[in-house]
Amino acid sequence: MSRNHEECLALIEQIRWGGKPKCPYCESTNATAYKNERRYHCNECFTSYSVTVGTLFHKTHVELQKWFVAIHLVLNSPGGISVRQLAKEIGVNKNTACYMIARIYRAINEEWDLLQKLIALNASDRPH
Repeated sequence: MSRNHEECLALIEQIRWGGKPKCPYCESTNATAYKNERRYHCNECFTSYSVTVGTLFHKTHVELQKWFVAIHLVLNSPGGISVRQLAKEIGVNKNTACYMIARIYRAINEEWDLLQKLIALNASDRPH
């Protein structure tokens, strides 16, 4: 099943926050949601944030759907996946694919829990 951007954000929110937004800067849960976007305003430190802050998805312009596919391919390809192959599979240029692979490998060390949960939830959505 492929998700749209909103569904991807909702999935990451569920994994990271369990439904209760938490400021990545001061860790407060006292936040107000913005009306028309999936961002929040912290009522403690007065910053605005989304669930991607502090993750491998932060400050990238690549759609989350492509990130989810890339994570699956990088972690499940026997012997790894080449930059060119990933670029072709998800429809990005090779520089973007190289950047994504590097971020995914860094996340294996720094955000393994998030990656495992994303993979498990994505796998449970696929038809068997």
